[in-house]
Amino acid sequence: MKSLSRILSAAGLAVGLALAAVPADAQQKNAPAATTQLKPGSPAAIAAAKEILAMKNAAAMYANAVPNLVEQTKNTLLQSNLNYQKDLNEVAIIVAKNLAGREKEIGEGMAQVYANEFTEQELKDLVTFYKSPLGQKLLTSEPRAIQFSMSYMNQWAQAFAETINGQFRAEMRKRGKEI
Repeated sequence: MKSLSRILSAAGLAVGLALAAVPADAQQKNAPAATTQLKPGSPAAIAAAKEILAMKNAAAMYANAVPNLVEQTKNTLLQSNLNYQKDLNEVAIIVAKNLAGREKEIGEGMAQVYANEFTEQELKDLVTFYKSPLGQKLLTSEPRAIQFSMSYMNQWAQAFAETINGQFRAEMRKRGKEI
């Protein structure tokens, strides 16, 4: 029974990831290629985009980008250089210190993306909206709504995985095979 539970959990997770990937896949088809240069936004558009990102606390998403990437790189290097573990641990601290603050480049890039996706006026209108009572409610409530939506999707996926498992078993029984 434990293995069935693990299988159902794994199936639920897989369905959840698959469902989550559908919009991401659609977004990737519409997204510019990584090598595509963004056109420079006007200073006012960039300023409005930065204000929106600040209101959305977007910096929290990438605040640990530098230390996380340094740690990932160190771990990758450790895989093929186990004898250098002490040195790599020490070097990681130096590299993280040398590159501290570079995560701000992500914010700059995000502002540029917003300036490419929205007109200057749209960005100003969004700032006005986010400052409104409804915009403030959206900023405070949306993360929780997304969290609950993801939780619901995972619960649904687990329940649906049980339905799928039942159908597999029924179809296999028709073939004279119990699984």
